[in-house]
Amino acid sequence: MTRKRISLDDRLQRAVQAAGYTEPTPVQQAAIPPALEGRDIIGTAQTGTGKTAAFVLPMLQSLLTAPGGHKRTRALIVSPTRELAEQINEEIARLARFTNLRSATVYGGVGMGPQVSALRAGAEIIVACPGRLLDHVQRGTADLSHVQTLVLDEGDRMLDMGFLPDVRRIVAQTPRDRHTMLFSATFAPELDRFAREILRDPERIEIGLTAPAQTVKHALCPVAPDRKTEMLLALLDSTDAGSVLIFTRTKHRANRLAKQIGRTGRGAAVLHSNRSQNQRRKALDAFRTGEVELMVATDIASRGLDVDTISHVINYDVPGSADDYIHRVGRTGRAERSGDAITLVTPEDRNAVRDIERALGERIAVRRIEGFDADATVPAIATVGAPAMAPTGARRSAASGGGRRRTGSRKGSGRR
Repeated sequence: MTRKRISLDDRLQRAVQAAGYTEPTPVQQAAIPPALEGRDIIGTAQTGTGKTAAFVLPMLQSLLTAPGGHKRTRALIVSPTRELAEQINEEIARLARFTNLRSATVYGGVGMGPQVSALRAGAEIIVACPGRLLDHVQRGTADLSHVQTLVLDEGDRMLDMGFLPDVRRIVAQTPRDRHTMLFSATFAPELDRFAREILRDPERIEIGLTAPAQTVKHALCPVAPDRKTEMLLALLDSTDAGSVLIFTRTKHRANRLAKQIGRTGRGAAVLHSNRSQNQRRKALDAFRTGEVELMVATDIASRGLDVDTISHVINYDVPGSADDYIHRVGRTGRAERSGDAITLVTPEDRNAVRDIERALGERIAVRRIEGFDADATVPAIATVGAPAMAPTGARRSAASGGGRRRTGSRKGSGRR
């Protein structure tokens, strides 16, 4: 964060340098200066763009410079999912490491006791999911009347999950003269109306709104509906990929697919909303550390899952909307690394594919996999003969997007 317009407390500058940040990302360069001036912010930016630091740094700066009593909650960040709340809290810990500021996470699926203790101990910053936060407010264990900075992250996701009424109740508990920042990848009319209600003369920031990172390479793989699992396993056998995130449409299918993958000798973690918080944390830790290379998940992982090593996203099921596609594939190609987004498509998916292509502003190349029936057609677009999961490193060195292909089973590879 060395550009002249961004001036931070020395303790924050030290943390920024210790974190390895050298230059602000576009969203940070656009959002941090007006936020430091106290301007309300509406930010349209995808995850993976440095968005979290764009609101955490001004928030921390305000807490360090503005007067405020100890053991009071002075900053509140509202998140739609537990995973995103934890990741935001990790970023706060990283950037506040040289200060005495304390933060706590508040979300459901775990016991109230540790959260009550953290709140009573005087966490200046709360990172919370709406339902559990309201539980604490109603019990009197959370007091939002001294909040100076309010951040609503992934606003569109909170709208999709039906959290907007809860968020309205939360906002009503905070002072009217607070500093407010709202971030969302898209703005449906209802969310836009809500933004106008709660923000005052906001600065509008729009970064990377309509498409995934340019480092993501997209492909469609036509397949008959009853051969999708077979094709997925063939794809996994044909590459030395890094971490692979596989999306299904339902929780039941995620469980079933993970078991089918497990029967081949590979390990696959599972992530969806029916898993306990402990199960979800263990799955995420195993995936992040590389203990398991495959994660099968529903759309709960499409926003907020921040794992830089994901080399491939595979849509086992076509997502329900173009927005969902963009968020899913945004899990790869992060931090300027290259990534692959592969979607298994059946004849019934034609309309969904066209919607995705309209959102991307381009046709997606079709890659047909040897041994699979070509009768599973997709909209008539150019067919590319390269293997669908060319190793990332090999693709970089290939002259025309080809790359090497490894055949045979992974069982002897030592990469289980």
